[in-house]
Amino acid sequence: GIHRQVLLATLGCVVGYHLVKRAEYVHAKVDRELFEYIRHHPADFQPSTEKKRIGQLLEDFHPIR
Repeated sequence: GIHRQVLLATLGCVVGYHLVKRAEYVHAKVDRELFEYIRHHPADFQPSTEKKRIGQLLEDFHPIR
């Protein structure tokens, strides 16, 4: 009956809410670790001074056929 639909909808909302919170926590943890690594190793992340053209960034296209 209708009580099962209400129960399952409520259960789905609760489970979905906790899954979203868990995903946000995992992504925040990864971001925190990456920013900490960048803070401790600034020499590895120096911006380049010369500008590159788009042709220098992309690989050459070689069709298979």
